[in-house]
Amino acid sequence: MPSVGDASSRDALRLRGLLDDSADSRGLTIPSTGTPLVDLPDAPEYHVVVGLGTPAQNLTVGFDTATIGATLLQCKPCAAGDPCDKVFDPSQSSSLYDIPCGRTWEGCPITRCSTPGCTFRVTHNGSLVLNASMEKDTLTLAPSVHLRGFRFLCMEMMSEVPTDGTSGVLDLSRNHYSLASRVLLSPDTVAFSYCLPRGAESQGFLSFGTIRPELAGRSVSYATLHSRAPRRNLYFLRLTGVSIDGLDLPISAQALASDALVEVQTTFTYLKPRVYEYLRDLFRYAMSNYKVAPASGELDTCYDFTDMDAIGVPSITLSFEGGASLELGLEQMMYFSNPHNIFSVACLAFAPAPAYGSGASVIGSLAQAYTEVVYDLRGGKVGFVDNRC
Repeated sequence: MPSVGDASSRDALRLRGLLDDSADSRGLTIPSTGTPLVDLPDAPEYHVVVGLGTPAQNLTVGFDTATIGATLLQCKPCAAGDPCDKVFDPSQSSSLYDIPCGRTWEGCPITRCSTPGCTFRVTHNGSLVLNASMEKDTLTLAPSVHLRGFRFLCMEMMSEVPTDGTSGVLDLSRNHYSLASRVLLSPDTVAFSYCLPRGAESQGFLSFGTIRPELAGRSVSYATLHSRAPRRNLYFLRLTGVSIDGLDLPISAQALASDALVEVQTTFTYLKPRVYEYLRDLFRYAMSNYKVAPASGELDTCYDFTDMDAIGVPSITLSFEGGASLELGLEQMMYFSNPHNIFSVACLAFAPAPAYGSGASVIGSLAQAYTEVVYDLRGGKVGFVDNRC
């Protein structure tokens, strides 16, 4: 687990890229693959293994619900000096299809190309930052599950190469060409779901096209999925309530309500500043018998549990339009300096939402841990199933 300072810095850069509309005018940002920010190599990342091509080449990839609208994969040939042993080799696949330039109906956004293929060359200050081409091939998600004609961005050269041994990142956004949009749905299935592990010592899962939780006998609560211009590729819910130990915050419904971005690469949960202040003050009151620790980065409510043998922390519940609720346990609401020992220094893992986010809240990965998050794109909702990993 990264330090609070590192996680906060990573969150700030991530959210500015996602929510700050003015950032678009400052130049093109190319997202890295694998580790979301190579400047913070200890940042948590969630990986799965998939196959690509015929015969299938096994690749370890991250997944992201807020990418630019394309699955990003490193491909051979690699730039000189870059590691090249865990990347996709197009020359070894008999099912690879080069998307021609200008074929917008096949996913090529470029109408004028210097080559017959859909090729990108991005430069910055005279230096080549990215050299990539849009391709299609067969994606294997399980031994008997093959997705033919899967579109991805094949990157042969990047300015920042992931250092965590991954080959790229799967696009699970609401974009028309994302992997999530390619899942064949029925009234009885959901597009995808995941359960995020709490740390490197535990496991979660990523599933596609699975049976609805309620039809499988699991208790699930659903929130209505919203769109928010201009970030229509992101997953927004409507936050309608925050409570501590079952008691609602003493704030009007209008002042509390906000769009809430569900995000897997942001660590902490961010609330409208006034809402956060009420939550923080009530939490501090409930924790008045515990030893206070100094603030850590943007987390200003911290406690020293090192001499304790038992901890009683009030539960926090987030409620959403549509009837869903997300009840946070100890390890979902507190960020521990030692993730393997709760009897250490810990901080309330909430902070004020950034001003550039236009009032949007953010539900980070820590709050989602241990919970199966279900994306029912056909029904226009997101569900929560407690204690699934």
